[in-house]
Amino acid sequence: MTGTAIKNWQSVQQEVLNRINSKLWKPGDLIPNEAQLASEFGCARATVNRALQNLADTGLLERRRKAGTRVATHPVRKATLDIPIIRKEITGKGYAYRYALVSTETVVPPRDMAARMRLKPDEKILHIVGLHMANGEPYVFENRWINSNVVPAVRDVDFSKQSPNEWLVENIPFTSGDIAFSALCAGAFEAEMLSCKTGEGLFVIDRSTWKAEGAITSVRLVFAPGYRIHTEI
Repeated sequence: MTGTAIKNWQSVQQEVLNRINSKLWKPGDLIPNEAQLASEFGCARATVNRALQNLADTGLLERRRKAGTRVATHPVRKATLDIPIIRKEITGKGYAYRYALVSTETVVPPRDMAARMRLKPDEKILHIVGLHMANGEPYVFENRWINSNVVPAVRDVDFSKQSPNEWLVENIPFTSGDIAFSALCAGAFEAEMLSCKTGEGLFVIDRSTWKAEGAITSVRLVFAPGYRIHTEI
């Protein structure tokens, strides 16, 4: 480790991984606490916390309140699911990308969405509908709610120029979230949006992300027929 300060959590995470993989920190070892690591790396304690929590979420570290953080004795490998930037996913496949904003409005969401995002009664939030396309063909339909009271900066964003997916990934960190995968048969609306036949099978992702102040966003992504998801273990 050099004397150069580490400024981001990804670099802290990589340094911790290096020490685990090199057996400098062995399975079962208690590692230095957040304050000690922050001092050593020359970064904020919150930066260390995020790196250690991410490694704990993958099963490589065991964190217990008042007992510290240890290298997992028997690490459990978990599938990792990053939130992709859809534009990069499409261009990474060699396709030309285009995003079309269908609608944007600030309204009171339906009861089920308000309950899912734990909103106050009659609380208005931002609703954005858009379509991502690959080589001019529909790729995924994005139906998104953003809590503009938790993320006020979203009110000044022009989503005709950048998708909410990309803006959120690049600008708004989250501390927790949930994700569900399902399938549905295309109804008239989905068939029109995705240029497919009514009744065709479609892959669906429902995802919500949170931070301390409350829900950031909840989105339903409905993919055109034939979509496949890939992850790592």
